[in-house]
Amino acid sequence: MIRTIYLLAFFLLGNSQIQAQSIKAFKEYQANASAYENIKVIPVHSDEEASSFIIFVKEGVKLHKHVEHTEHVSVLAGKGEMTLGDETKIVKKGDFIVIPKGVPHSVKVLSKKPMKVLSVQSPKFEGKDRVFLESRE
Repeated sequence: MIRTIYLLAFFLLGNSQIQAQSIKAFKEYQANASAYENIKVIPVHSDEEASSFIIFVKEGVKLHKHVEHTEHVSVLAGKGEMTLGDETKIVKKGDFIVIPKGVPHSVKVLSKKPMKVLSVQSPKFEGKDRVFLESRE
């Protein structure tokens, strides 16, 4: 509760330097598709509590889970077939996916252009908490 009050006060009182650094349109994050094989990760922000990334995916992401992290994914562009636990659904621009820690997930890109997603992981993600699993296909 106190933390929420501090954050609200900080937001209302403003800190122009911090606000100016944190306001950026999603369209400003671009990746040249010929410059990467399958996945391009662009770090956006990270602190001890969370990390955020813009991720471009051409083909897909293999089935994996995070033992210590919860992940929130917003699809910014493209279309894919996402497996989340025992469920498989089509995801597209505008969709929001919550991936609790420990839940297996993968995506196969269905669009001609790469999928572009915003991935927010909590706590801070340093690339070590990714356990690849056997595919269910």
